[in-house]
Amino acid sequence: MSEKDSMDQEEIYSKVLRAGRRTYFFDVRSTKAGDYYLTITESKKFTHDDGSFHYKKHKIYLYKEDFTAFRENVEEMMDYIIAEKGSEVISERHQKDFKKEEEEEEQLPSHNGEAKTTDSFTDVSFDDI
Repeated sequence: MSEKDSMDQEEIYSKVLRAGRRTYFFDVRSTKAGDYYLTITESKKFTHDDGSFHYKKHKIYLYKEDFTAFRENVEEMMDYIIAEKGSEVISERHQKDFKKEEEEEEQLPSHNGEAKTTDSFTDVSFDDI
């Protein structure tokens, strides 16, 4: 059997999920005995200062005898996360108005020499004076 035939026998069905810097590959493959199993590969792109990049990959092999328990555990974990935190994504990357703590605690000078935070700053119009 040629290398190409061997490769065709192994890779049966594939799907790709792109998620930001991460890409997930779901591949159905064939064992030597002709049974199927699933591989899930996470590939994450890392860019160096000089513009070059590399990928880090992590792979899970999932066999049919583990499908039911795996599915139950994944569903339980996802249900728990949604129940505890809701479905809205909470992260710097996904919120347009997300502010880092350093930005929120930006210091402004006060009249008595002590620093004043922006949280206590009042916007005053000169028309009010």
